[in-house]
Amino acid sequence: MTESKPVAVPAERDEQRPGASRAPGRPRSERAEKAILDATIDLLAEESGVDGVSMEAVAARAGVAKTTIYRRWPNKEALIVGALGSLKGPLPELPGTGVRDDLLTLARHMSVERGFKASRCFWNVVGGAEKYPELYARYKQDVVTPRRDVYREVLRRGVERGELRPDTDLEATMAMLVGAFAYHKPPDPLPDDFADHVVDTILRGISAD
Repeated sequence: MTESKPVAVPAERDEQRPGASRAPGRPRSERAEKAILDATIDLLAEESGVDGVSMEAVAARAGVAKTTIYRRWPNKEALIVGALGSLKGPLPELPGTGVRDDLLTLARHMSVERGFKASRCFWNVVGGAEKYPELYARYKQDVVTPRRDVYREVLRRGVERGELRPDTDLEATMAMLVGAFAYHKPPDPLPDDFADHVVDTILRGISAD
């Protein structure tokens, strides 16, 4: 990938391009960061995908100076991963009352995370894994793996509590759970009870009862 070298920038100032509008109600640094992430997501979702994302293009679309971007992300790779992470957002707090309740909470969250633009962004990165192996590896490390760790821990606790069979294959179970949502790509809508149906179908195969 290009633009991989960190760039030295001046001391922190929220510098916007001349003539760029400033939205009221939000600190300037937060507005700038949101504008940068939104611009990156918009570019990444377009036909050119990763190739269409550059510091120059993001700065122009966000209405900020390139130095404003470099203060937060040292290169294009870090910027894209940051944008993908912002699309995912934090996982919800788990009730901790049982493996089914925890899995339902995660699955329902995956249902609402879907969206055409988000889907295009993720598939443009995943589909370009061979062309951009470092980007894909960092995306997995910073965005995918921490979430998979949560799913794995929920299943592990289920085994320890005797709710799931002791021979449950945690990795295969995670793949089935996540894959069910990846199979239905936007704009195809999900049924209202899709998350519940997926979790209950999986649990029928691994429940200790």
